[in-house]
Amino acid sequence: MLLTEGRATVGDIELAYLDTGGDGPLALCLHGFPDTAWGWRHLLPELADAGYRAVAPFMRGYAPSGLAPDGVYQTGALASDAVGLHEALGGDADAVVIGHDWGAPAAYGAANLAPDRFRRVVGAAVPPGGAMARAFLDPAQLRRSWYMFFFQHPLADAVVPMDDLAFIGGLWDDWSPGYDHAEDLAHVRDALGDPAHLAAALGYYRATLGDGPRDPSLDEAQAATGRLPDQPLLYLHGVDDGCVGIDVATSVSSELPDGSRMVAVDGAGHFLQLEQPTIVNELVLSFLAEG
Repeated sequence: MLLTEGRATVGDIELAYLDTGGDGPLALCLHGFPDTAWGWRHLLPELADAGYRAVAPFMRGYAPSGLAPDGVYQTGALASDAVGLHEALGGDADAVVIGHDWGAPAAYGAANLAPDRFRRVVGAAVPPGGAMARAFLDPAQLRRSWYMFFFQHPLADAVVPMDDLAFIGGLWDDWSPGYDHAEDLAHVRDALGDPAHLAAALGYYRATLGDGPRDPSLDEAQAATGRLPDQPLLYLHGVDDGCVGIDVATSVSSELPDGSRMVAVDGAGHFLQLEQPTIVNELVLSFLAEG
């Protein structure tokens, strides 16, 4: 299927997106770090075949999307962008939102902010609710998350872009062992190859753990990203995830709302939708078809 590129202005930022077209319900697919909208290239056509208009934006700061004029990259802004895209693209109450990595809390936040816009939610690689907060009290997860603390230091601005983003290639190696990420890293180089866009991607981490800019008007949206949605939620996690350990995710099952479930995907690391696309696509489509 040929994916077309569109653009929409949401608030004060222009967001580019990949679009399958069609007039079906909107399926909004939100990527994380270090990835792009192309990380959904296996799922988008399957969603379209199931009757959805599948759209994957390049998240704020990831070219060809624009930079945030105010420098704000907190998760509340990402959730607000998702709600704004729903509006801009003419979505209705049958829309669904799907998020991986940073896209996951953005999806949870969008579903909480605008429950009348999204009927079902899928999250992957970053669990909903308080699981991640609890994980930062665990030494094993703190060791996996070392890069988040490194990104707070100005040295990261010099080290990460060295050797054509070799640092980021190393993260892919660590997080999804054995997966050939050459195509994905090429897309990441396109999105983050210049200093301003790379600084934006690091800004996600600096807004979360450091002194990166935060907008008080987004306080409600920010709180929404940390809450479990009321809608049915499918949570997926790779058994071999080297970024967020499977042990962090297993506690989620007992907290999910009615009609929800957590599935651990064998043979997959952090980028499970790329490593095991057939399995992940079937899980997502089956879940969306339930209601």
